[in-house]
Amino acid sequence: MTASSFGRIAVLDIGKTNAKVVVLDSGTGAEAAVLKRPNIAVKTGPYPHYDIEALWAFALDALKSLARDPGFDAISITTHGAAAALLDRNGALAMPVIDYEHEYPEAIRDAYTALRPSFAETFSPRLPMGLNLGAQLHYQKSVFPEQFAAVETVLTYAQYWAARLTGVAANELTSLGCHTDLWNPKSGTYSSLVDRLGIREQMAPIRSAFDALGPVLPAIAAGLGLSAPVPVYCGIHDSNASLLPHLVRREAPFAVVSTGTWVINFGVGGDLDHLDPSRDTLANVDAYGRAVPSSRFMGGREFEILSAEIGPVDDEAAWAAIGAVLSKDMMLLPNVAPGSGPFPGKSCRWIGMEGAGREARHAAACLYLALMTDACLGLIGAKGPIVVEGPFALNEPYLKLLAGLAGREVMALPGTTGTSQGAALLAGIRPVPGAQRHFAPIDIPGLRGYRGLWYKAME
Repeated sequence: MTASSFGRIAVLDIGKTNAKVVVLDSGTGAEAAVLKRPNIAVKTGPYPHYDIEALWAFALDALKSLARDPGFDAISITTHGAAAALLDRNGALAMPVIDYEHEYPEAIRDAYTALRPSFAETFSPRLPMGLNLGAQLHYQKSVFPEQFAAVETVLTYAQYWAARLTGVAANELTSLGCHTDLWNPKSGTYSSLVDRLGIREQMAPIRSAFDALGPVLPAIAAGLGLSAPVPVYCGIHDSNASLLPHLVRREAPFAVVSTGTWVINFGVGGDLDHLDPSRDTLANVDAYGRAVPSSRFMGGREFEILSAEIGPVDDEAAWAAIGAVLSKDMMLLPNVAPGSGPFPGKSCRWIGMEGAGREARHAAACLYLALMTDACLGLIGAKGPIVVEGPFALNEPYLKLLAGLAGREVMALPGTTGTSQGAALLAGIRPVPGAQRHFAPIDIPGLRGYRGLWYKAME
């Protein structure tokens, strides 16, 4: 069976918050079925880590169920970044897959900062916790030398799951190029850090995200009840999976705002010359191996925190409150989730909210998210229309405010499968545009002045 003849593609999609298996129809791009579970880190052991065996059991159960109904012809994979699997000589995990939100002792952090390459080489900023994959590997090697000595193979995270399904070990560019410190995007080679860590021989061969690594292993295929060989594709970093459908069907320049736990902003058609590593800008590497100027903040996590504090408010009520929020200079300053984003070191603070109701607080939160996104887009020199995909594409006040701030059209793609659709493209299906809503920039009285006050309040 050729890639173009696949009727349905199953995608194993492991995000930081949830894991799911989605079956997509190649003719319509629509979800035929989806099963999901929370992705909960284990706090015991040498360090906080992902419950790999629970995720594997979920993946097998879901694939078995979905093989019966609605069925699938191929498997693709997408996962969050900042993760790697360290395998021993038998192909088993030599060490647990570390949770990137684990913070290391100061001495370890300082030693890594002295070791890592410059931003000019990697276009990867120094990030907190384990958000630089190189920092994770340095920590594991420095603090657990005996366990690390047993590591025979280093695999980027999406490719680990492909290896479990096929027995074929590979690394891949989007996963190596997402703020790992391990990749030089201009030369298209490993960075000097790989040799400084002494892990070049352990790095699995690099394969294209579009490569079929092999069929599902016979024993696994039998357990899943597969009646014919099912190819497994190499896989892709989740933010780059969200980007891929837009690369296929749009002409540069344009911007993509991919929302989930993180809000990842891509300036397609931009350059790397003006990126500021102190403000969480970086180069990602797309599925074709090209560097893309990018910026980010933990907007999904922030909105989750704010929504829990404020309580439920519908879009209509929030939009009705925007005028009062703007005229009374009610505002939320960064950062709700510390440690990342365009305004490092700032502490979350409400201004002018005394006695404000739930609707006004929610409206101010939407303004905050729009201002943060606008700041991120400015930092990467993004031009052209702005495509918002993922959960924020359902937030109408946010979309209207972003269009007003940027002065450009915003297109909202509210489907829940941005990452899954991108991963399915690896198997050769054609991207099918989902339903879009268009938000032209409108004059929102007081918005530009409010932005100036918001920046001034941070000083």
